[in-house]
Amino acid sequence: LHVTIKGDSLAVKPGEDITFIIRQEQGDILNTKYQVDLGDGFKAIYVNLTLTGEPIRHRYENPGIYSVSVKAENVAGHDEAMLFVQVNSPLQALYLEVVPVVGKNQEVNLTAILKPRNANLTVFYWWIENNLQPQLSLDSFLVTRFSEAGEIRVTVQASCGNSMLQDSKVVRVLDQFQVLSLKFTKHLDMYNPNVPEWREDIGLIITRLLAKETNIPEETLLTVVKPGLPTTADLYVIPPTNKPKKKRSIASDKRISAIKQALNAHNISFFLRGGFSVLVMLSDSEYDSHRIGGSGGYWAIVVIFAVCLGAVGAFILYKFKRKAPGRTVYAQMHNEKEQEMTSPVNHSEDTQNIIQGEEFIDDDMDTQTLGNAGGNHSGVVLSINSREMHSYLVS
Repeated sequence: LHVTIKGDSLAVKPGEDITFIIRQEQGDILNTKYQVDLGDGFKAIYVNLTLTGEPIRHRYENPGIYSVSVKAENVAGHDEAMLFVQVNSPLQALYLEVVPVVGKNQEVNLTAILKPRNANLTVFYWWIENNLQPQLSLDSFLVTRFSEAGEIRVTVQASCGNSMLQDSKVVRVLDQFQVLSLKFTKHLDMYNPNVPEWREDIGLIITRLLAKETNIPEETLLTVVKPGLPTTADLYVIPPTNKPKKKRSIASDKRISAIKQALNAHNISFFLRGGFSVLVMLSDSEYDSHRIGGSGGYWAIVVIFAVCLGAVGAFILYKFKRKAPGRTVYAQMHNEKEQEMTSPVNHSEDTQNIIQGEEFIDDDMDTQTLGNAGGNHSGVVLSINSREMHSYLVS
């Protein structure tokens, strides 16, 4: 038992006629009953269907995947045949949405926006640069990275049944650039249809207004309006390609300052069809620009420097605390020596004191303070043996 479609096309458009042909190669075809289920609620029983060779004509009104089954039954037994029919609306538009500027090795999301959106029926083919082997996916997005700087062309193809569309975009991969987040007054949300073409038009208007107000070349500015509500945007400030790399950072800072000054002064605005004025402002959370690409090394150096500085400070503080008590003891010893120097005694008294103190001296080591003949103590502390001290005194 076999069931086929005339023309061998398993994909049709909504409302298009489709013809099913049922064949039974062996068995008692005169007394066979055929239960036909076309998957959209249509069911019927046929007799002698394969004998007459009469086809079954049908029409699917809604897009989707339909399971068609035919069950044959007679006194000898039963058999079943099945196939799937795809009913797809023709693709009308395909738009590849991607951030136009990215940093090296930065994660980037490639998104294909399809009209009409046929869930689970569309296969996407992704070509990166000149690679002839595409990446296939059933999802309408692809996450990738670019390891080399330059201009990379990305192409996507959407295939749904017999309908196919393609779109491509060029992505600029840079070592260094800056981004400013923008916001708008609420009037813009009322007129936001959330379609790519509208976002491109609004971004182009903002870029031209900023270039005119700040005298910055338009080719170094790029405004990308983000999908969804509330309406927000990112302003990309791209380094000029005709200037040396050493001067780029200074020139970029001047451009950022000029852009912020124009936005804070409320000099960037445009009008909608209803007469509403839309003001372009810096985002509340993004008053400082972000440097993308090449900035990782800079911040790493800053973090390492801060850690080293903290370690050095802790070491110095530790040394200072250890030396502080020693200084106090030294000052006390110095004061005691001064007091001894201010109370003079004669040499005989010194000698008597030493002899009296000899019996308290250990046999190993001890210290005594010796004076000079004039009665003044030198304040020198000697460590001598008791026997040596006795011979010294006798002599």
